[in-house]
Amino acid sequence: MFSFKQMTEWIQNYAQSLKEKTEDLKRQRQLAEDLLHQMLPKSVAKQLRQHKHVEAESYEKVTIFFSDIVGFTSISASCTPLQVVEMLNNLYMCFDTRIDSYDVYKVETIGDAYMVVSGLPERNGDRHADEIAKMALDLVAAVRQVSIPHMPNTRLELRAGIHTGPCVAGIVGYKMPRYCLFGDTVNTASRMESTSLPQRIHASSETYLALVKDNAYELQLRGEIEVKANIWKRCGEKTSLYPEGKTPGRTRHRELSHLPRLVGFMVK
Repeated sequence: MFSFKQMTEWIQNYAQSLKEKTEDLKRQRQLAEDLLHQMLPKSVAKQLRQHKHVEAESYEKVTIFFSDIVGFTSISASCTPLQVVEMLNNLYMCFDTRIDSYDVYKVETIGDAYMVVSGLPERNGDRHADEIAKMALDLVAAVRQVSIPHMPNTRLELRAGIHTGPCVAGIVGYKMPRYCLFGDTVNTASRMESTSLPQRIHASSETYLALVKDNAYELQLRGEIEVKANIWKRCGEKTSLYPEGKTPGRTRHRELSHLPRLVGFMVK
């Protein structure tokens, strides 16, 4: 038979073991939640955990950023698949760390393409264009600091595009669900990126008009470029603005009434 002292010690040991297992369970649950929140917005993840249907939501104004690596195809051709993975991982770890300083949400990466949005899933008033512009300037500068381990004498260059407008966001899929954006704004932002130049940010007239309110950016008119039609609208030929850097208090504001719908800016 157990003595009173032995029973007391057993109960105390059991309580201590139970406490440690409970704390370990909390840590593991927190790790799982943190991982989920890196893949989906917190508000969306919460609804999924509660087995709720996540409705798609419309947003009146957001700003979307696209970028890719200049010459990625030729760089990849001289690398092994493992080296490509290592290069992209180094680049995106750098980008992921830097975007934490801004009110933005990373949507996805596809190969060398990097997509970020501001203004959803949490609305932030009229700050979305400025948040994306500041982030874009930061990433364009940061990419030059990312080294390619197997190509030490080569430095990566970024081509970026941004656009402001409405879009719809929602969850797509059951297994490995993805938070996706839909609408003309997504396509236009992608077109702005594909027609940009190395180490430059190409923005639309809508983004331009949102940025000049802060009087914090120096903008340079790019001239007319041809932008391919997308599935919603034909863009035709556009005039673009290119900035020469973020210079508070030195904005050159141009009358846009005579310009086509898309305008852009460049960062040197």
